[in-house]
Amino acid sequence: MSRASVAQARLTLGALALVLAAALPTAANAGRNCEARPPQPAAVQRSFTLADHAAQALEASGAQVVVLARAGQDLSAYHLRWSHLGLAYREVPAGPEGQPGRAVWRVAHKLNACGTAQADLYRQGLAEFFLDDMFEYAAAYAVPTAEVQARLLPLLRDNLQLGTLHTRAYSMVAYPWAQQYQQSNQWAMETLALSQEPAAATRERAQAWLRLKGYEPTVLHLSAFARLGARVSAANVSFDDHPNEKRYAGRIETVTVDSVFDWMQRAGLAAAPQVVR
Repeated sequence: MSRASVAQARLTLGALALVLAAALPTAANAGRNCEARPPQPAAVQRSFTLADHAAQALEASGAQVVVLARAGQDLSAYHLRWSHLGLAYREVPAGPEGQPGRAVWRVAHKLNACGTAQADLYRQGLAEFFLDDMFEYAAAYAVPTAEVQARLLPLLRDNLQLGTLHTRAYSMVAYPWAQQYQQSNQWAMETLALSQEPAAATRERAQAWLRLKGYEPTVLHLSAFARLGARVSAANVSFDDHPNEKRYAGRIETVTVDSVFDWMQRAGLAAAPQVVR
């Protein structure tokens, strides 16, 4: 994808680069290969329609925070439906004369910079979140419990806290229990852990909390040929953080949206995911 103009807020803490996107998010992606293609009007319209339907559904849910997913890639070969998630929250900006304005939804999520092994954090509106050359124009959201929402909401509004556990080094298949790399869904999970347990102020401690709460990553079965091809052809894919015994056996564990939804419902942290089209 080509680089687009965005408004950026650079903070030094935790090497955070929080991007306040004001244009098409074509400078970054959630792990897909970069393709220099201009947006098609029909695709943009479908993205905006999905964003509108999602906004209506989120408002009707009564939630202040949700875990929101999109289907940017076809992952059916791995028996997965959703490719990327963000932590979405509701804001009511001030209107004229200090009166409450119209509620809007923001999405905090992590995106890989095209053609690199680096990633940054973004805060976007729903329209920008779904302007990603979607494989399927559908979304899913899970509403956390009131207690989880109450702890997560202040963190999502705070740039400094949001970047506490962010690691720029990116691998699409980062090992869930290592700290060398961090993929998009992994950042969201670790940040969720931080919001629920203040002592989880390092990635290692956040991962320990996730283990304690019973999180189980997805296991991808990849041949040595597939692993070699992915590593050679993509800067954003690395396997060297995985334990040798699992890597050589072709058992690649990583954080997927489907596993997050399953775990949050199983652990009593959120309701079952709802699909929006």
